[in-house]
Amino acid sequence: QVQLVESGGKLVQAGGSLRLSCVGSGLALRNYLMAWFRQGPGKERELMAVTNQWRSLSHYADSVKGRFTIARDNAKNIVYLEMNSLKPEDTADYYCGAKAAWESVRGAGTYPKWGQGTHVTVST
Repeated sequence: QVQLVESGGKLVQAGGSLRLSCVGSGLALRNYLMAWFRQGPGKERELMAVTNQWRSLSHYADSVKGRFTIARDNAKNIVYLEMNSLKPEDTADYYCGAKAAWESVRGAGTYPKWGQGTHVTVST
């Protein structure tokens, strides 16, 4: 069964750090650009960070630039989202997505592969 599996979400205090992981199961992540999106209650799924297959391109949402870092280990078939200086507004469900081509990377609808999500709560 081909799938992406996220983990690492939990309750953390504001100002804290967290690392989310996304593992490819039956899916070679080296063939895909990988992205992290988040979705808060009643909100659309929004791109936070994306990196291409060779780590030569990356893009971050303005709201997380300088605080979040996307990293990938193609040998281990895993992608991370390092989150620092967390704020209550970072509270959301976080999803990893995969697709082949670097185009319309901010469009959630353009990603054919998704994980089930992991929840992050940042308390004050």
